[in-house]
This record gives sequence, C-alpha cells and structure tokens, in this order.
Amino acid sequence: MHINKHPNYENVIAIFTGTLFAAVGLFLLQQSHLLTGGTAGLALLVSHFVPISLGGLYFILNCPFYLMAWFQMGKRFALSSIFCGGLVSVMVNALPRFITIEILNPVFAAVFGGLLLGVGMLILFRHRTSLGGFNVLVLFLQHKFGISAGKIQLAIDSMILITSCLFISPKLLILSIVGVIMINMVLAINYKPERYTATIQPKK
Repeated sequence: MHINKHPNYENVIAIFTGTLFAAVGLFLLQQSHLLTGGTAGLALLVSHFVPISLGGLYFILNCPFYLMAWFQMGKRFALSSIFCGGLVSVMVNALPRFITIEILNPVFAAVFGGLLLGVGMLILFRHRTSLGGFNVLVLFLQHKFGISAGKIQLAIDSMILITSCLFISPKLLILSIVGVIMINMVLAINYKPERYTATIQPKK
C-alpha cells in the first residue's frame, strides 16, 4: 500500500506557496535584468523587445506545453499546470504594486531569485503539478525514463543561456548562470520521488 496523496487543502496551500515563491524569484531576476532558463528565461529575454508584460509573455510561451501536458500527462495535471502558470503570470504583473525595490544587489538577486524559483517548482512538483513550460517535458522524461529532473532542466537552461549571450553582457550572463545553478541544485537534490513513497508492510 502506497501513501502518496495530499488532501485537497494541502494542495491548495502548496499551489499558492509554490506560485508565490516562483513569482517573487522571477520578479527579482527581472529587477536586476537577469535571465534564467526555461520559458521564464525566454519571457525575460523577449520582454526587452516587445511591449507585452512579463506575465503575459510567460503565459503565452507556456501554452504549447500546456497542450503537451494535456496529451502526455493527463487532464488533471494539464489543468492544474495552466492554473499555476496563470497564477504566476498574474502575481508577477501585480508584484510592483506591493514591492518597491530601491537597492538590489544583482548577486543576491541571482542567488535568492534562483533559490525561490527552484523551491517554488519543487513544491509544485511534489503536489503533482507544475508551472508548465519545460517543466512538463522535464517531469514527463523523469517519470517515463527515470532521468533526473534537475539534470534535464539544467541541459535545457544551458542551451537557452548560451543563446542569450548574444543579447546580454558577460557579467549579466554569468550571474544568470548562477541563478540557473541555484534552481537546478534545489531540484536535483530534493526532487527524487522514490524517496518519499511510504510502503506499509503487512502484519505477519
């Protein structure tokens, strides 16, 4: 017998907490003009060139992956990912109304912003949902082939950052890489589902 389901109230709290952490992490990176991997990194990069809010871009870029989630991961996972991704988009756009940052060290933004994003994704992963984007592909490959989510995410993020070096300064690129390392360190160390499956042995 496996005990691996969370009650609904825990899922609700986890979704709010995970999306809030992710939104604040993304906000810190944006305020320091840093990038990251995944669709969040693409949204941060594209936001410099088009007059669309970061939250709006983030949701638009995630849409193809929501479709993938629907067919590969199931309706429940897809709908919860759409909800989480939409919630992060709304939160990112709303945060400037609640937070005004006058001084923000970019090193702190890279480290703390990356950690917040990683912890936010970790919370959602453990409650069988995601932010959409490459998270969907990462989770699918981990569950299908047993490849570490952190390692897959790091490979994808590395490719995105290598491409972005054409658009940002070397200093910002290095700090962006630091942020990506923080995200993937959290996932690689903490997201190993087999560690958290409880098994009840029948009585003899």
